Amino acid sequence: MENIHPFAESYSNKTRTRVCGLLVQEDKLLLARHKAAFGDGYFWVPPGGGLDYGEKVKDCLRREFLEETGLEVEVGRFLYLNEFLRPPLHAIELFFEVKLVRGNLALGTDPELAPHAQLLEEVQFLSIRDLYQLKREELHPILHALVNLDDLYIPRQQFLD
Repeated sequence: MENIHPFAESYSNKTRTRVCGLLVQEDKLLLARHKAAFGDGYFWVPPGGGLDYGEKVKDCLRREFLEETGLEVEVGRFLYLNEFLRPPLHAIELFFEVKLVRGNLALGTDPELAPHAQLLEEVQFLSIRDLYQLKREELHPILHALVNLDDLYIPRQQFLD
């Protein structure tokens, strides 16, 4: 088991349900850059976060998008489930297509973390070319095999292995 960043400890040694949204505009995908849970780098992931007990999945995604990006979104179709397992982190992730309703893109916060302990560092629309400039370990696994952004909408059975 790897050493985890102290700010990410609250997410470790338990299974979380995460709801994530894929927002594409002008051939770019909206991603959030977090401090890496392991090591000193960073990690790009589609916006989203933990499902609270009693919260509906689509409500969770709308809330998380607003918290992290300042954007209000409409949640579209369910795309796929991904199991993220890199001990001590374990998450079952539900990915949905989302469409922008309104708002201006701005870096938000994770309200469950103290102001000095935020993992979220940046939100930005990135093109496929931008993604290819990043190291593989800096990208969420669903982004590893993308050739174009249309690949995001193809069912991904291999994520359940």
